[in-house]
Amino acid sequence: MARTPVWKSIAIALTDDIAQGRYETGGKLPAEAQLSARFGVNRHTVRRALADMAEQGLVHPRRGAGVFVAAKPTDYPIGKRVRFHQNLTREGRSPAKQILMLETRAAAPREANALQLDPGAQVHVYDGLSLADGQPIALFQSIFPADRFPGMLGALEDLRSVTAALQKQGVEDYTRAETRITAKLANATQALHLKIAEGSPILRTTGINTDPGNRPVEFGRTWFAGDRVTLTVGGRA
Repeated sequence: MARTPVWKSIAIALTDDIAQGRYETGGKLPAEAQLSARFGVNRHTVRRALADMAEQGLVHPRRGAGVFVAAKPTDYPIGKRVRFHQNLTREGRSPAKQILMLETRAAAPREANALQLDPGAQVHVYDGLSLADGQPIALFQSIFPADRFPGMLGALEDLRSVTAALQKQGVEDYTRAETRITAKLANATQALHLKIAEGSPILRTTGINTDPGNRPVEFGRTWFAGDRVTLTVGGRA
């Protein structure tokens, strides 16, 4: 199994420091010489780690002043109710979504099974990008039964919110029936959208949301940039 490069291990350790609040947003990181001593490496290795973090949008260098924390990884609760806008607002971040594609097509076998549809039934598909303070943090794909929600794509285009679009289609509330979390490496397309390096760690969640009658209303997949989001399970409803 390939070993993690030393510079990457340093970047991961510093990212964890930021996540734990050891370095505040807007605060200055220790100088390269101090970091070199801490990790037992030369300045070139530290510089490579800081450059990677800058590419991720976690830090930004100021000429002659040092390297400063741009943003800490966002805590993202995965519980009974997973609501993107609420999750980010709680963390003091500004949420936004960008539509990548809206389409209607035949359901793949796994999608039909998750939504309890007949094989090949029509589904509405919403591909998009989630942002926090203007920085991309996740790619997502939401899939809905087309027969039940004929106006879903139009509602999503207008409202940019799954919760609001489902309410417009008559679903006042929905809850998460199942969530699976898997560690992956970003492919070229995912890396391009998330503005990370190809092969960077990402977290994929797969979930099924159901209405109060326990009927599936959404089958979703989300790919989170691993350095920008900390998934927390349980706790909040």
